[in-house]
Amino acid sequence: MSRFTATYLIETALPVEQAAATLAGEQSSGTFVAVPGETAELKERFAARVESVTLRDSVTEPSIPTGRAAAPVYRRAEVKVSWPLENVGTNLPTLVSTLQGNLYELSQLSGIKLLDFDVPSGFTNAFRGPAFGVAGCRKLTRVEDRPLIGTIIKPSIGLSPAQTAAMVDELVEAGIDFLKDDELMANPPHSPFDERVDAVMRVIQRHADRTGRKAMYAFNISDENDPMQRHYDKVVSAGGTCVMLSINSVGLGAAKNICDRGQLAIHGHRNGWGMLNRHPMLGMEFPAYQKLWRLAGVDQLHVNGIANKFWEPDDSVVRSITSCLDPQPLGRPILPVVSSGQWGGQAPETWRRTRTLDLLYMAGGGIQAHPDGPAAGVRALRKWWEAAVEGLTQSEAAAKYQELAKSIARFGRS
Repeated sequence: MSRFTATYLIETALPVEQAAATLAGEQSSGTFVAVPGETAELKERFAARVESVTLRDSVTEPSIPTGRAAAPVYRRAEVKVSWPLENVGTNLPTLVSTLQGNLYELSQLSGIKLLDFDVPSGFTNAFRGPAFGVAGCRKLTRVEDRPLIGTIIKPSIGLSPAQTAAMVDELVEAGIDFLKDDELMANPPHSPFDERVDAVMRVIQRHADRTGRKAMYAFNISDENDPMQRHYDKVVSAGGTCVMLSINSVGLGAAKNICDRGQLAIHGHRNGWGMLNRHPMLGMEFPAYQKLWRLAGVDQLHVNGIANKFWEPDDSVVRSITSCLDPQPLGRPILPVVSSGQWGGQAPETWRRTRTLDLLYMAGGGIQAHPDGPAAGVRALRKWWEAAVEGLTQSEAAAKYQELAKSIARFGRS
C-alpha cells in the first residue's frame, strides 16, 4: 500500500521511542485509550508507523511549556513517521491536518517541528501545481540569463491609483521586470482595486506597445473568496499577468482555488511566516512549507534574502532557495523571491552562495531610495548582478563600476 512520510524534530522528557509512538497514534487511528472498533485489522490498514528514530542532543529546560512537572532532561530526536495514502486520499487540507493536526498540543512533547515530508506520485498527480513556475515567469517577462529585477510600491499604503501609476511609469521606463503591491495594499478606500488596476495597466501596456516587453505587476487580491475571484477577473480583463496572495492569510484551500484557474502567475507572499518557523523547536521548516504551496499551485514564493532585515540566517535562506528550485514535487520548480532589505550589494554574496540566476530579486527601498532616483536604482541593481556573475566581490564591483559607489554610500553595510 502506498504511503507518505514526514520527518519531525521532537523534544521530550519521555523515552523518545515512546514519544514517537504517541505522535504516530495521535495522527492516525489511536486515542488516549483503546476504543471499541479499533481492531487489529483497522490498525494494520490505517495506523501511522514510526519508521525511524535518530537521537540528537539533550537539554535541561523544555523549549516550550508542556503543562507537566519539570523533568531533569529533555531528549531531542529526528523521527520519521509514515501513513497510508488511503488516510488522506488527495485532499490537501487533510494532508496538512495529518502532518500537523494536534501534534503541537501534545503534553508529551516540549518541542516539535515538521522538517519535511514526501508524498508519492499517487498523491501529487492529482494536483495541477504551478501553472507558470520559473520558466513561465521568464516567458511572461521575456527575461533570460539573469534574475528578474523587481520592486514593491512604497510607501506601502497611502498612495492613490494615479500616484501608484506615476511611480510604475518611472520604474517601467527604467526597465524594471516586476512590480507588486505591498501586502498591506489590497482594496482600501484611498486606492480602490479596480481603479488601481486600470491606472497601472494603462501605463504598463503603453510601455509594452513601445518595447514589446510587458512588465509583470502582482496585484494584491488577498480577500475573502468572492472578492478574490472578482479581482482576479479584473486583472485578466485588464491584460495583467500576475496576482499576489498573502498565502497565510487567505489559506491553502482559497489559494488553490485561485491557482487552479491558471490564467495568471501567482505571487505567494508568506507574511506571517515567522510565527510558523522562528522558534527552533516549534512549527515547520521551509522545505515542507514550500511543498504545500507548490501543490496548491503558487508560482513564486518569498524566501527572504542574504543579509536580510529579519532574523533569518543566510544558511536558512540558501536552503529555502534550493528547495524552491528542486523540481520535485510535480517536476516544476517555483521561482524564489529574494527580498527583505535587499539592495544590489548583496548580489555578489547571493550568487556566491546559490550559483543560480533563477531568482526574482526584489528591492523596495534598495531601488526607490537610490540617491539618483528609482530609475537609477533599477539600473544599479542590474549592474550589481552583472558584477556578481563576473565573480566580483562588493568592493571589487564598486572599484570596477564607478556608478555602484553611490549604492554603497546609500545602502552599504559590512
